[in-house]
Amino acid sequence: MKLNGNKLLITGATSGIGLAILSRFYRLGNEIIAVGRDKEKLSNVKDKFPEITTLEADLSNEISVAKLAQIIVSEHPNLNVLINNAGIQFNYKFGKDKADFDKIEDEIRVNFTSPLQLCFRLLPVLERQNESAIVNVSSGLGLVPKKSAPVYCGTKAGLHLFTKSLRYQLENSSIKVFEIIPPLVETPMTAGRGSGKISAEQLTNEFIKAFERNKLEVSIGKVKLLRIVQRISPKIADNILKNG
Repeated sequence: MKLNGNKLLITGATSGIGLAILSRFYRLGNEIIAVGRDKEKLSNVKDKFPEITTLEADLSNEISVAKLAQIIVSEHPNLNVLINNAGIQFNYKFGKDKADFDKIEDEIRVNFTSPLQLCFRLLPVLERQNESAIVNVSSGLGLVPKKSAPVYCGTKAGLHLFTKSLRYQLENSSIKVFEIIPPLVETPMTAGRGSGKISAEQLTNEFIKAFERNKLEVSIGKVKLLRIVQRISPKIADNILKNG
C-alpha cells in the first residue's frame, strides 16, 4: 500500500491509537476523515489538524452507524482506506452486578458489530478504487483472554476471525484486509490497567512499516512473543494473560 495520496476513515480518532495513526498519515500527505462520538474532542483534533474532515458518530447505535456510512457513500466516494479502531472495555464479575448487564450490548456493538457493518456498507466504495484497504484493530486479548474482561476478549476474538475470513473473500480483489493485533497500549481506555505498556506512537511505527510492505496480519510488540508461546504451549500463554 502507498503511504500518501489515500483517503482514510478512522474510527475512535480523537485519542490513543486512532489519534496516533491519524497524526502519522496526516503528516505523510493523506486526506483524513476522523470519526468520534465526542463533539468537543473532535473539535480539538480539528484545531490541531485543520485539513481533516470530522464526523460525529456513536458506534454503539445502529442508526448512527448507518448514517455515518450513508455520508461516506454520498460525500466521500473516493474513500480507499477504512480503519476500524474504536473500542471500549469493561471489567466484569459476570452476573454479579445487575448494572453491568446494560454494558454488554454497547461493548459488543462498538467492538464487533459496528466494524462489521461499516465493512459491509462501505465495501462498494472501496471496491471502486484501484488500491484500497480495510484495517481492523483487534487485540492480543482476542488470541489469549484475561478473566476480568470476558466481553472485550470475546469481541476481539470475533473480530480477529472475521478479519481473516474477510481477507479470504477479498484476496482476488483490489482490497487488502489488514489486522493490527496490539499488546497493552498506553491509551485512555487502559488507564490504571496493567504495566509494560507501549505508546500509541510505537504501535503506529510498526503498523506503518507493515502497511507499506502489505504485511496483512500485524502482531505488535509483545504479541509476537505471545504467539510463539501460544504455539509451543497454549497453557503457558493462558497463564501469562489470565490475570493481566
